[in-house]
Amino acid sequence: MMSVTTASACCYCGVGCGVLIEHDGQRIQGVSGDPAHPANYGRLCSKGSTLHRTGDQAARALYPELRLGKGLRRNRTDWDTAMGHAAHMFASTIAEHGPDSVAFYISGQLLTEDYYAFNKLARGLIGTNNIDSNSRLCMSSAVVGYKRSLGADAPPCSYEDIELTDCLLIIGSNMAYAHPVLFRRLEQAKQEHPDKRIIVVDPRRTATCDIADIHLALQPGTDVAFLHGVLHLLIEQGRTAEAFIHQHTRDFAELQTLVGDYTPERVARICGIEQEDLHRIARMIGSAPSFLSLWCMGMNQSSAGSAKNSALINLHLATGQIGKPGSGPFSLTGQPNAMGGRETGSLSNLLPGHREAGNAEHRREVAEYWGVDALPEAAGLSAIELFEAVRVGKVKALWIACTNPAQSLPDQNLVRQALAACPFVVVQEAFSTTETCAYADLLLPAASWGEKSGSVTNSERRISRVRAAVAAPGEARADWAIVCDLARRLQHQLRPTQPGLFDFTDPQALFDEFRGLTRGRDLDYSGLSYALLEALGPQQWPFAAGARQGTPRLYAEGVFPTPDGRARFIADQYLPAQEQPGGDFPLLLNTGRLRDQWHGMSRTGTAAQLFGHVDQARISLHPAELSSHQLREGQLVKVTSQRGELVLPVTADEQLQRGHAWIPMHWGDRFLRGGGVNVLTQPAFDPLSRQPELKQATIRIDPVELPWELFMLVEGDVQARFSTLRSLCEPLTFASFSLSGRDRPALLLRAAHSQALSTAWLAAVDAVLGLDQASVLRFEDPGRAISKGLRIEDDRITALRLCGETRAQDWLHQAWLGGESVSAIRRWLLAPLSAPPGGAAGRIETVLCNCMNVSLSRVQAGVDAGMGLETLKTELGCGTQCGSCLPEVRRLLARSGQAA
Repeated sequence: MMSVTTASACCYCGVGCGVLIEHDGQRIQGVSGDPAHPANYGRLCSKGSTLHRTGDQAARALYPELRLGKGLRRNRTDWDTAMGHAAHMFASTIAEHGPDSVAFYISGQLLTEDYYAFNKLARGLIGTNNIDSNSRLCMSSAVVGYKRSLGADAPPCSYEDIELTDCLLIIGSNMAYAHPVLFRRLEQAKQEHPDKRIIVVDPRRTATCDIADIHLALQPGTDVAFLHGVLHLLIEQGRTAEAFIHQHTRDFAELQTLVGDYTPERVARICGIEQEDLHRIARMIGSAPSFLSLWCMGMNQSSAGSAKNSALINLHLATGQIGKPGSGPFSLTGQPNAMGGRETGSLSNLLPGHREAGNAEHRREVAEYWGVDALPEAAGLSAIELFEAVRVGKVKALWIACTNPAQSLPDQNLVRQALAACPFVVVQEAFSTTETCAYADLLLPAASWGEKSGSVTNSERRISRVRAAVAAPGEARADWAIVCDLARRLQHQLRPTQPGLFDFTDPQALFDEFRGLTRGRDLDYSGLSYALLEALGPQQWPFAAGARQGTPRLYAEGVFPTPDGRARFIADQYLPAQEQPGGDFPLLLNTGRLRDQWHGMSRTGTAAQLFGHVDQARISLHPAELSSHQLREGQLVKVTSQRGELVLPVTADEQLQRGHAWIPMHWGDRFLRGGGVNVLTQPAFDPLSRQPELKQATIRIDPVELPWELFMLVEGDVQARFSTLRSLCEPLTFASFSLSGRDRPALLLRAAHSQALSTAWLAAVDAVLGLDQASVLRFEDPGRAISKGLRIEDDRITALRLCGETRAQDWLHQAWLGGESVSAIRRWLLAPLSAPPGGAAGRIETVLCNCMNVSLSRVQAGVDAGMGLETLKTELGCGTQCGSCLPEVRRLLARSGQAA
């Protein structure tokens, strides 16, 4: 078949990159960046550039599945039966317990049209505000910050401001990993304008810090004190914009009094920094012709997230650095359409068009537009409160769409109790492998990236079309269509005399209805349509009726969407985080993103190539911390918080401060037995934004003795084998899964236990690995609980299992990766050797450049040989494609003393 190209948008972070999907109408064959899209101009990161390698259909939900009782198996059913049962269960629950006995938990990865359908269903038809989104875990503190300070949830900047600014503050964001395409733009801008000043504030020295003129490693949770300290110095040095403050703001006097107490001495003590660094930063900001700030989860995921956001915005208002090129407070959205969710009202306290659920006039406006009598007045439940209400039985029917709370929410033990106890759980999901799917009484297969149409809004308020390239597999349906099917069925039962609320036949009808709710609002895009987006390309709101182009920058006239048109200074005191290290929990745990993985890995976890950079979850500690705990690299440790415990290997990381620990956010219970990092994190949340404190928990670590070690590798049928092996590994104390390879993906398992498991257990494992067939080498030593098996086909290793003694795991894995002939060393394959006979010690190479498959050791060898960046690109190919590896390549060059 002839290959064609469909323009769409990436489904990962909030940068909102345009992508060109190459396909034959049936299968997606490749993906490239769209050079015409103004968010990325053709660039893609390592995740976006491998989209065509993800979404293994063996991991997909393909058909509706229903069980009629807890503990029973789900069985395949048809859509009519599934939706009829769902409507009956929701209607009967509402009839018996009221509309607030049901709830919806949705996702920043839905399209705007999907979001709007959910909101109209929950608020306009059912009559509950119990609808919240995983954006609560991501951006709700930024929402509160913008609204309190500026009057509306509207990031005022454009991506071009990254290039235009003279001084850039990046705080609470590892931009190089979390928003790589924007970081590429920043790297290029810094290279072209070396006098551009960049400040990075982060407790860790991340890849982002390497571009900084100053990296401030403040103590976690002390951002408010730091920001107040900067403002204290700006005021003291006379670097505030008095005319702007007088004409366009209010409440500065109260804030000035507050920050008067945040002297350099006090701030340095609270934040664990040097006073001179605080002075340097204040001078950089105060003397810059333009000042831009970028932030993400390090500011938002905090019990003081709203205060942090407002304290940062205070700096822009005090210096007049807002509403002009290169200036303004610019939150980096985490998910691809968290902005669209905020626009449509998909947090429990919001309504469509940036309205408030608690505002009677706003409720009246939306009710009148929808043609319903009224919207619910009772406050809705935010994410943490929602799952607690489920756990205690107040919410009895829960609909979850396109998100994985059994991996992503804090305090996972309580979340799983809630899901297990809920009488009726519906999971609307593209991937049947997520942890949450295990709790579904009804599983509904949803279309995914490349299979659905609609729109999304990125971090700079830019609306892009999402277009389907291929049909969804099996019987999967678009999210909006599933919602409208349920709504029409419920309408017959709940409002039989009021038909027509959900007579939508395509996503365009939903978009057209929703944009009317933005008319006259701060986000007005009533002038947009699918036809206009096709003609003009992606556009930034506001885009009112009659407009010819979008709005790149807000507040240029100094008028803000507040009752009096003035921005507000917010005076919040610094409050320490609820958990402070000491006593039984002496270490402070931080969580965060890896370069090549996304959220709970339901999609990226299907692409073996994306495990080349980091192949398993580890807890990172400063090398001195390992020494003081008498731990060795790779040793298994038990990590304990006040809520749970987790076993995983430890690794040294000199980029951390002493007393700190770091674990990636991505590994949940599917990939890491024990529930993943969120069994440790705390559910404390910000009192205004309700965003949880995912970034700060206190822990202790203890070595664990698990003498019976296991290593397994098998290629082919990855997803089916994954599910079976994961179930078999439930008795083990430690089990970590990942994928390996590129064109021949394999499933990897590293595990350990206190004692050997039974021969029956090994036989079950061998059946999964195909080690019960011919062409298998075996070694058994029951007295020492050692058992090994290795399958060879076409003179290549295709599966192996080492139990009780695993010294050869690395070089055997490497031999598999290389597809090497093993005939010459066949007699040594099951020997207790840490290296092949006659070879160097076998270690698995870290892949630094995923696009070109260039290892860390090859790059390091090139650097040691005196190669500069351009020579490394020419000779090795690293950094010539997506560029996600460039920060690390530059770090290696800097360590060698070479200019990058």
